[in-house]
Amino acid sequence: EVQLQAFGGGLVQPGGSLTLSCVASGFTFDDYAIGWFRQAPGKEREGVSCITNRGGGTYYRDSVKGRFTISSDNAKNTVFLQMNSLTAEDTAVYYCAASRLTLPITRTDYRYWGQGTLVTVSS
Repeated sequence: EVQLQAFGGGLVQPGGSLTLSCVASGFTFDDYAIGWFRQAPGKEREGVSCITNRGGGTYYRDSVKGRFTISSDNAKNTVFLQMNSLTAEDTAVYYCAASRLTLPITRTDYRYWGQGTLVTVSS
């Protein structure tokens, strides 16, 4: 059974940091790119970042460049999203997803999805 489990969400003050984890199982992790998406209340789900299979390349949306860092531990089938300098605009449910494409960007590029983890940035 394919599973993607996202962990690490919570409440953080503006300017703070959080690290999200996405643990994958049920498929050959090394063959998939892993992406993070987020969906704020009343808004469309948007891509945040992704990392290619074997960690060869990364993508970030402009609004998170320089603040977020994606990385992977292939031995543990886990992808991390380190989020720094968080603002209220980062408040959303964050989802991880898996794709067989080399550098998937859009929602339709992804085959498997995990449940979300809520990140709330508020003082």
